[in-house]
Amino acid sequence: MNGASNRQPFLWRGHRLELLAERAVWDPEQQLLLLADVHLGKAEVFQAHGIPLPSDAGATDLERLLTLAEKLRPRQVLVLGDLIHGRQALTPELRRRLRRLPEQLGCPLRLIGGNHELGSQIEGLPQEEAQGLGPLWLSHAPDPRPGWLNVCGHVHPVALISGGADRLRLPCFAFRPPDDCLVLPAFGHLTGGHPCKQGESLWLVVDEVVLAWTNATPPSTGRRRGQAA
Repeated sequence: MNGASNRQPFLWRGHRLELLAERAVWDPEQQLLLLADVHLGKAEVFQAHGIPLPSDAGATDLERLLTLAEKLRPRQVLVLGDLIHGRQALTPELRRRLRRLPEQLGCPLRLIGGNHELGSQIEGLPQEEAQGLGPLWLSHAPDPRPGWLNVCGHVHPVALISGGADRLRLPCFAFRPPDDCLVLPAFGHLTGGHPCKQGESLWLVVDEVVLAWTNATPPSTGRRRGQAA
């Protein structure tokens, strides 16, 4: 295991990102804050089906996002899908909070449409298609493209860590070297997760730090899209 910090550098073909303990990615060159899978309103969706979950998880996640934006001062915040958990999640209170969110963030808020947004409309926040931004191909589900670093969500990656009789499931960032695909952990706390595959480089998120796990250094040679030969 490498050193622990509340952020870890990630270098891809000369472009530097920072993996944050808040389960988000910071692109200092583009002043861009990326996160995925917030799943606001998930508790309310479960409540509608008779499952009593506390309703404060979404408010807590929004406060975390606002605190992060206040610290980083991004030019824009881009959510890589599943900002909400579905149409039933869009209560009048959540709609009010989402209308106010760009002003509170102090910058534009954008949304790549995810599977949980299907059939939903959020006032002032249109769902955008997967797209390139700088050297990054931004999508909800993994969508690798030659010449781009695909940054995405959807998978909710977790690492299974065993120690004697103990076994932990920890949210993590996962890099898939053959596809140049960086998968973000779910930003929302009221989410499950899927175990990572063998051969992926992982950065664990635990106790407000990011731990580089195994050989977690992506390739930093070659030309990124848009670079001259």
